[in-house]
Amino acid sequence: MARVATPALFTRTRQGRAEPDKDSPTSMQSGGILLSGVSSRSARRFRWGALGTLPAAAALMTFVLALYTLLVFFGNVTDFGTNLEFVRHVLAMDTTFHDPALAYRAITNPALQEAVYIGVIAWEGLTTVVLVGAVAQWLPAFRGTSGFDRVRRSTTVGLLMLIALFAGGFIVIGGEWFAMWQSTQWNGLQPALQNTILAAFALMLVHLPARQWEAGEAT
Repeated sequence: MARVATPALFTRTRQGRAEPDKDSPTSMQSGGILLSGVSSRSARRFRWGALGTLPAAAALMTFVLALYTLLVFFGNVTDFGTNLEFVRHVLAMDTTFHDPALAYRAITNPALQEAVYIGVIAWEGLTTVVLVGAVAQWLPAFRGTSGFDRVRRSTTVGLLMLIALFAGGFIVIGGEWFAMWQSTQWNGLQPALQNTILAAFALMLVHLPARQWEAGEAT
């Protein structure tokens, strides 16, 4: 019967001991499997280690602000009338010092007041979509399937939209143009400042330099 040739798995040394043949395809394949397993386990350890890094802090702040914006948007949609009253009083300037030099700024048309309020809600909804989308991009970035550049850009857009709403809309336009700072009853400057600071802090985290951003993985 003819003998079937098989790849040599062992070579004999001068001392007569049998050792694995390093050039054997089977040996090389086994080594590759072993290295692959070690690499996979190492990657899992690195992902757990990412919890103490700057990208993790930025991701957490993005999640918190996305959840907050979502709840604000949901509340304004399901309880439309509550904050509509706030917007109407701010625009009408009826609880300010009633300075005649500022009276021309007031908006007293109910339809226009409601349109402004709907515009604010629409901006909140769009901001929520952007921030929630950014949150969804953080996990692939930590897994190493995508870099951090894309999620940092998405997060930046959402945070800037949040700052534009609270700093630009409430503090600048509402607080100064409509003199909301003069009102003791309909005054949203403190919450607006709080939200602006949180968004600015998160934005700072996203743009602080760190080796994890450059490496493309939080290890």
